Amino acid sequence: MTLAFWAAAERAVKTLQNDDDINILLGMYRHRLVSARLRALVHTFPAVVVAGARQVGKSTLVQHLFGDRGDMVVFDPVVDVGNARRDPDLFLDNHRTPLILDEIQYAPELVPSIKRRIDRDRRPGQFIMTGSQQWHVLSAIAESLAGRVAFLDLEAFCLAEIAGSARSWLAAWLEDPAGLLAAHPPRLPLTGTLYERLWRGWLPEACQLGLEMIPDFHAAYQRTYIERDVRLLADVADWHVFSRFVQLAAALTAQEVNHSQFGREIGVTPSTAARWLSLLQATCQWTSVPAYTRNAVKRLSGRPKGYLADTGLACHVQALSAPKTIAGHPLLGPLFETAVVAEVRKHSALLATRPHLHHWRAAGGAEVDLMLERDGVFYPIEVKASSNPNRRDTSGISAFRKTHPELRIAKGLVIAPVDDIRQLSEEDYAIPWDLDGPA
Repeated sequence: MTLAFWAAAERAVKTLQNDDDINILLGMYRHRLVSARLRALVHTFPAVVVAGARQVGKSTLVQHLFGDRGDMVVFDPVVDVGNARRDPDLFLDNHRTPLILDEIQYAPELVPSIKRRIDRDRRPGQFIMTGSQQWHVLSAIAESLAGRVAFLDLEAFCLAEIAGSARSWLAAWLEDPAGLLAAHPPRLPLTGTLYERLWRGWLPEACQLGLEMIPDFHAAYQRTYIERDVRLLADVADWHVFSRFVQLAAALTAQEVNHSQFGREIGVTPSTAARWLSLLQATCQWTSVPAYTRNAVKRLSGRPKGYLADTGLACHVQALSAPKTIAGHPLLGPLFETAVVAEVRKHSALLATRPHLHHWRAAGGAEVDLMLERDGVFYPIEVKASSNPNRRDTSGISAFRKTHPELRIAKGLVIAPVDDIRQLSEEDYAIPWDLDGPA
């Protein structure tokens, strides 16, 4: 590279505001929107657990924010690093705090020792733990360290993080729906097509690779997930059938969960299908949104809608070989809805009080893809993979309003790949799926 290039790069670095900006320029780190919330938790609680799926950036985040303040230990499922499992007290005696314990699920023996130390000393920020699995160990941490530990769920990148924005359209909408619509904030400055975004997925490493390497990345991710994470959690008799189950979950993303259908398609019992789906959820590869009914008890009995966590993995297991293959594919709508629901979920994690998420389906077939409930107000959302949504696309929201006139219902949104905010009906608007937050 020329001297002129390096001189320009040096000038650019000098104009940046903080370390996050410099790391973004050098391709090493992208600012995570949950950073401020994580700092607040660490400054309040003696222990904090950052949980999430494999390779969503947990280790990178905590090391970037706190790695220069204390020690960091990365645990292994086979090797007893530092004799932490054999002698947890001696291990902790030989490390300074704040102590980052990465992949804590591989050293559960540390938890009782951590509890005893916190009971003697309740200073905040002593232990920062990460975990890739929510089962067993993380639930044991929650039980053993109740009142002493805070949890933060980290997911893969959202669009704002990919684009380098620190704003959230969702927070602005929940605070002032009319104000967001009137402000007409811009779209995020993203590169690549919608199809590429869905096909690439949202995992940090996948967002950095060239398109030609994405299939290899997802193949390795799937193999590591099944051969390492799942084997450590459950006794699955037939791994080939379980791989087919993951493929089926991708095919049924953004649909109501029917365990009998899952089992029938691959030849296992509904109870096995339910157990395997719970396994996907425990390893952060599957999320579900419960059905809404006016009766709080019935709200738990309706079928939830399920979503595979990453659209890139869904495309891979469905053998979609390139972004262009998504166009016209039956999975286009479900993949787009999966991505949008994930965006809402990721932005919700930034809020001190998260909204409840529901979907709604009437007996006559009318439905609303997603509803947020907070402070007694309902915020309906439809998701359409169309660049030209119209009034008909708000019919489900209108049906919900007519069915529940007693509820406080905000203006509805149709999230779609459109260029700008546009009004579709008296109460409903279309907004870009890549909308930035207001300045």
